[in-house]
Amino acid sequence: MSRLLALCLLCWSLIASANPEPLPPDQAFRASAVQPDTTSVELSFRIEPGYYLYREKFRFQLDGQPTTAELPEGLAHEDAFFGRQQIYRDSLRIRIPVDRQLPAEAALTVRFQGCADIGICYPPTDITLHPARPQPVADLGQRSTPGWLQGVGNAPAATPLPQSTPTSTANEAPSSDTEDGIAGLLAGGHLLLILPAFFGLGLLLSFTPCTLPMLPILSGIIVGHGHGISRGRAFALSTAYVLGMALTYAAAGVLAAYSGQLLSAWLQNVWVLGALALMFVALALAMFGIFDLQLPSRWQHRLSTSAHHHGDSVGQLAIMGAISALIVGPCITAPLAGALLYIARTGDALLGGLALFSLALGMGLPLVIVGVAARHWLPKPGRWMEGVKRFFGFLLLATALYLVSPVLPPLLPMLGWGALLLTGGVFLRAIDPLPPDAPPLLRLLKGIGLILLLAGAAMLAGALAGGRDPLQPLAAFGADETAAQHAKPRFERVRSNAELDARLAASPRPVMLDFYADWCVSCKEMEYRTFSDPRVAERMGGFTLLQADVTQNTPEDRALLKRFGLFGPPGILFFDAGGQEQPALRAIGFLPPERFLNLLSRAVPGGPTP
Repeated sequence: MSRLLALCLLCWSLIASANPEPLPPDQAFRASAVQPDTTSVELSFRIEPGYYLYREKFRFQLDGQPTTAELPEGLAHEDAFFGRQQIYRDSLRIRIPVDRQLPAEAALTVRFQGCADIGICYPPTDITLHPARPQPVADLGQRSTPGWLQGVGNAPAATPLPQSTPTSTANEAPSSDTEDGIAGLLAGGHLLLILPAFFGLGLLLSFTPCTLPMLPILSGIIVGHGHGISRGRAFALSTAYVLGMALTYAAAGVLAAYSGQLLSAWLQNVWVLGALALMFVALALAMFGIFDLQLPSRWQHRLSTSAHHHGDSVGQLAIMGAISALIVGPCITAPLAGALLYIARTGDALLGGLALFSLALGMGLPLVIVGVAARHWLPKPGRWMEGVKRFFGFLLLATALYLVSPVLPPLLPMLGWGALLLTGGVFLRAIDPLPPDAPPLLRLLKGIGLILLLAGAAMLAGALAGGRDPLQPLAAFGADETAAQHAKPRFERVRSNAELDARLAASPRPVMLDFYADWCVSCKEMEYRTFSDPRVAERMGGFTLLQADVTQNTPEDRALLKRFGLFGPPGILFFDAGGQEQPALRAIGFLPPERFLNLLSRAVPGGPTP
């Protein structure tokens, strides 16, 4: 009998373990609400694994009055209780339209019903939420003690992060919510998944114009060390450069999230850029052998011991990487914006900073490869060695001109590029006769020199004729200029929040607001590749086009960025004809023409599809 009783108890324990106790409704379905703007309330649910909510069972009341909501499509489900239904699993985001800014005490009452996969259904449940307003990003920098100092990783979220719906519909556009999605990845992901994901995103970003200017800087410095540099030495120098860049990127990103302003925006002025450009010019002249960059002899003697261990050069490369991160590549991209948004919302500087560090390491991996490879580009000492050094000297001069171009009158960069191309052609002996028995390589170099000579001449001629676009230097001579002027949309500048509000109120059409800066590489890319596309220009004709030029980083510029929670350009915002922003249509970073056309189509629902 005792054995039979023990066997029964064992079977009962196995049955109990196979059917665990269901969670209470408030734990199975965690709800939160936020009012991101004056046009809507966003209701978010986090649904535990093994549980689901019914789409048809939702009811909503706002301050005691029934209201409607925009429920996304759900998953098809054959239910034993209610028949064929649509359900939601994992996460859910619901938009509830409103026509005003709700007071802090506003109450949102939600009725819902869900079930568990183990066969248990909950009765209809009513909850009351008070929609929170997002805390302005810039205000986070004024807290007396940031959350990451009080307890790293445990700071409460200032606003709930929006969740993705189970399926995407035709009315949704995940691409426009990329930065929110990345912020959600940080909020809900595991560290071992987050760091490789951001490393991969950084690797993709390494091939954008934001990172490419760093290649000649690092490779030029490696080449400047001469033929005696070993592979390990080249790797150490390249790694020091990338680590300096990554640490600065992470620290500046955390600071930007707390202050609401990118540190690099403060450095984009003629004095800082001019000083850095002069440094690159000095390095280039040293490559040409005009003079040697070295310390006085007595300083060299004092530092000989540390130089023997190569510590000085490594430290110098780390400093150069830090400077490059702040000045050479101050681009706002979706991964960067998402990480900054997460830090600003939650105060979790450790996870956000690690994500930014991993992002920068991914961006720096090709730099390390190029830095190590640059050592193999060095031939044995002699005439070829001098030629390679001159090549990198020209790259450094091009980098210097690229840096100062945003703060110069448009004519001067055109003249500078033309002069640089002409000089490069001359160095490649484009105007020197070749001997009859010249080897093929010399003939190839002479051909390249002739191309550079012609390109430089075209650049100078176009600049003197009134052209200002280095990518189209001869447009001033033909009808192409007129066509380009017609194709290129014209923006009206707004310089303050007051000007913006006045233009929003006066516009009878939807409004597109473009945040722009002369030093923003992605802004230039949008201007030359996307806005100049005839299809995009035609579609943009249906909008009132406004542009906030934040090049000078004035208090008014910072107030405009702060108002919309932006850290810097590029950023494109859309407003309806009533002057209300459409947050789901925000675009951060560069968008190619096809994706931007899709965004424009959604901004004008009744418009034709391209």
